[in-house]
Amino acid sequence: MGSELFDTLSGKVLWGLAHPGWLAKAWLTRDGLAPLHLTPEEQAGEYGRVRARGLLRIPVWSPVLRGIEPYHKLTRAIEETVAHPDAVLPFPYDWRLPVEVNARLLAAEARKHLEQWRGHPAHAAARRRALDEREGRLVFVAHSMGGLVTHAALALGFDDDLAADTRGVMTLGTPFRGSVVAANILNSVQGAPLPLPHSRLAALAAAMPGVHDLLPRFVCLEEGAGARRLAPSDVGALGGDEELAKKSGEFFARLAGHELPHHRAVVGVRQATVQSLRLENGEVLASEYCFRTHGNGELRRDENGVALRFRAWGDGTVHRDSAALKGGAVPIALQHGALASGRAARDAVLDFLLEEDDLGPDQADEGLGLTVPDYVTPGETWSLRITGTDDPSGIDCTVAAVDGPVRRRALPYAEDGDALTADVELPGAGLYRVTVEADRLPSPLTQLVFAGPGGTRPPED
Repeated sequence: MGSELFDTLSGKVLWGLAHPGWLAKAWLTRDGLAPLHLTPEEQAGEYGRVRARGLLRIPVWSPVLRGIEPYHKLTRAIEETVAHPDAVLPFPYDWRLPVEVNARLLAAEARKHLEQWRGHPAHAAARRRALDEREGRLVFVAHSMGGLVTHAALALGFDDDLAADTRGVMTLGTPFRGSVVAANILNSVQGAPLPLPHSRLAALAAAMPGVHDLLPRFVCLEEGAGARRLAPSDVGALGGDEELAKKSGEFFARLAGHELPHHRAVVGVRQATVQSLRLENGEVLASEYCFRTHGNGELRRDENGVALRFRAWGDGTVHRDSAALKGGAVPIALQHGALASGRAARDAVLDFLLEEDDLGPDQADEGLGLTVPDYVTPGETWSLRITGTDDPSGIDCTVAAVDGPVRRRALPYAEDGDALTADVELPGAGLYRVTVEADRLPSPLTQLVFAGPGGTRPPED
């Protein structure tokens, strides 16, 4: 959801207006999200009604996924690091569509961009300073689903020379093996009572190929003493589309085994992240532990044959095992939506661009975790949780309106275990940013929370 979407027929922005007030209309009115639903023509593969015009300029919020911070700090830092700002190409895309569709577009845009850059006057000057005076090559920097789009663009033969013309790929919080959060999105319509935004997200996502491409493809579904991967029938049972799940599985089967050139993954850690699930009467019950296998693919089990449970943590959306793809990841203690905007991640990206080998010390050793509700009610007290410490000294926690003067300090206090709690009450509806700062943190820890009407059983819409 990090790209602004524009309806070419109506001339209206569907997602990503330049002020936070549109979020309440989008999520809390009956027809606020209607234009985002895929039309029958789009479901049949006829795309073009919606165009991605640019990267988001303001923070946005979505149920379950919570807050997504804009990318302008990262793109500005990259532009200031490379030989010339024209060397940088932002690539917005219609995140509702299949990853494969956007990958084909990315491959074409990347080729065009590389050819234009190689003919740029600044390229000639930069080449004279480069090792062996080599030509410029591509470096992809991708957040979340963007890493899947990049992987497919380089691996599936849309441009046979693109991988050879790529110097490296850096991904930030990319769910290479999917995320249990996607199952939660599709299942939000199950059970009750639920706030309206959750049911509307589920209705939107049920026919959205992009969400089905984010479903977990690792062993995550608990059954008795064991666990297995989700099958298309399971996806149908939890609220998704069985056929879309089948197509997604076939797509990732083709992608499997293709490595990214000179890949470095930035992964979020220390944040509570769902990693497995149970299905009970069509309802997803997610848990913050995962299952792992031996080299032969068999589950690791205890002496009684029960599948062992591991807590891998993550960035609040993607657990570490899914984001790392293989060893050598850069761990940073940040939430998923803020991973690309934090200072530590920006430093890692710039270091990658400059081809430095030494990434410095592990940036997650002293990390803290932040857990907040994704939806709260104004005037009611709710609690946030800071994990990784039971000492409130040196911890500065604030809650501030994204587009207004409201700013309140939250005073953390110790509770049982290695954690702190802070109680918060917000004065009105809107989007708020929780920020935790401490001397031990390389970057402030942030998360967005949306305040709206109280929970109610979803209407039949």
